[in-house]
Amino acid sequence: MKEQPIGIFDSGVGGLTVAHAIKQILPGESLIYFGDTAHLPYGDKSAESIRNYSQRITEFLLEHDSKVIVIACNSASASAFDSLKGKFGKKTILINVIDPVVDYLSTRNFNKIGVIGTKRTISSGTYELKIKEKSPSTRVISMATPLLVPMIEEGFIFDDISNAIIRTYLSSESLAGIQALILGCTHYPIIKNQISKFFNFNVEVVDSARVVSMILRQTLEKNNLLNDSGKVKDQFFISDYTTYFEKIAGMFFEGEINLKKADIWG
Repeated sequence: MKEQPIGIFDSGVGGLTVAHAIKQILPGESLIYFGDTAHLPYGDKSAESIRNYSQRITEFLLEHDSKVIVIACNSASASAFDSLKGKFGKKTILINVIDPVVDYLSTRNFNKIGVIGTKRTISSGTYELKIKEKSPSTRVISMATPLLVPMIEEGFIFDDISNAIIRTYLSSESLAGIQALILGCTHYPIIKNQISKFFNFNVEVVDSARVVSMILRQTLEKNNLLNDSGKVKDQFFISDYTTYFEKIAGMFFEGEINLKKADIWG
């Protein structure tokens, strides 16, 4: 069990931010990553579609002996986590990217928090509901920012186009006075510095990658699942080939990565 890989999945490149953070905190662990590039972005899909995609990907990761599965996608965490836990909870440990962030924020004393994410994540109301449960007096402002994922997937980062889109969204009066901003999509840490810069680094920009990685380490320790064999093998699968995925993966994971196309929908 200890030598088995950690399974991670997302709709595209966004989950690589989580995979990278996991690798930094748990360098001795093997990873198996699935990017569902054939169906991205998940943010404009129905909850039922996301549940169906997530179920098949989870089955794929279990077929590859994943000892833990990290749902490295906010849309899937919001729409599919409960159903996945009901179906696969006895076979594997499942970790989403929303609950660890909510737990972290409950230790802080913020009066007003902003959340940006895909249409699906924001319409689910998951962040607002869970934050209110733990911190009833905290004001939560949620905003859908649907252009950010395709912008990132198409490679528009660190340029005038991305800065203009980010500025247009974050200039909303509703976000005035926020003390923290949750990046409610695992793609968004790729532009985290641009977002922080917009707020002159005066707002705590919270992404799930590092927080989730810490929870994952605690979970592995608690279940005696830390890999101490010294054997590490990382695998990356995508459902449709994109050159940009390989480029971003190369940024996060130095050297050549073992990237394969897996048609799991047949």
